[in-house]
Amino acid sequence: MIDIHCHILPGVDDGSKTLAESMAMAKEAAKQGVSRIVATPHHNNGQYENNGQDIFEAVHQLNAQLKDEGIPVEVFPGQEPRASGDMLADLESGDVVALNCNSGYVLIGFPSSHVPAYTTQLLFDMQIAGYKPIVVQPERNQELMENPDKLYRLVKNGALTQVTAGNLIGKAGKKIERFANQMVEANLAHFMASNAHSVKKRVFYMREALNYLKKNYGETLANQFTENSELLLLGQTIIQEPPERIRPKKKWLIFG
Repeated sequence: MIDIHCHILPGVDDGSKTLAESMAMAKEAAKQGVSRIVATPHHNNGQYENNGQDIFEAVHQLNAQLKDEGIPVEVFPGQEPRASGDMLADLESGDVVALNCNSGYVLIGFPSSHVPAYTTQLLFDMQIAGYKPIVVQPERNQELMENPDKLYRLVKNGALTQVTAGNLIGKAGKKIERFANQMVEANLAHFMASNAHSVKKRVFYMREALNYLKKNYGETLANQFTENSELLLLGQTIIQEPPERIRPKKKWLIFG
């Protein structure tokens, strides 16, 4: 498997703190069946700044250490930038980088409480410029949970989304689990990734989530998630079905 969202670079954000911890994360990833990881440190989120050039060097050093220790995992450069009005300019300057540099696929994070007012225009402008924006774990966004039609419209207009493995199987609570599964059912999720930060908290769960998808949605859909990550790394067009609106569950009233 390929993990397209992981905080494995040491000492750059709230993920791995040391090189030893990064090695432990890579070993755990390998046990989960993950052989390639896109390193996606936080950027421009008010706390961390990780510009493109710094990420390339950190990835190079980490791969050298993985090779020295014989860990069968390869790391690729990426980033988890917070949405901003300057994002397109930052992509052009190289401060913000696409996953695996030239794939064209770009992660974009929102605050957990809301969707910025300029989001629709930003995602449109990114696509016009040739980029393919991927909204990171929308299942945790309060505004999208309360108004799933907003997520439907973003996807309908060309945005892609990445659901987090642990969220899909209930590791972040029932409310987030329910919305993550509703996204899958409505063709509003295109990638599954770990968003792993360590080997103790916020861990991989990739194998468990893949097995969950196979059991609950079938082999074809589960394989689509893994294949989409492969296609992303190659910069190719992913597989996706037409998005549907998330329908509220009917409540039956019993009259006595």
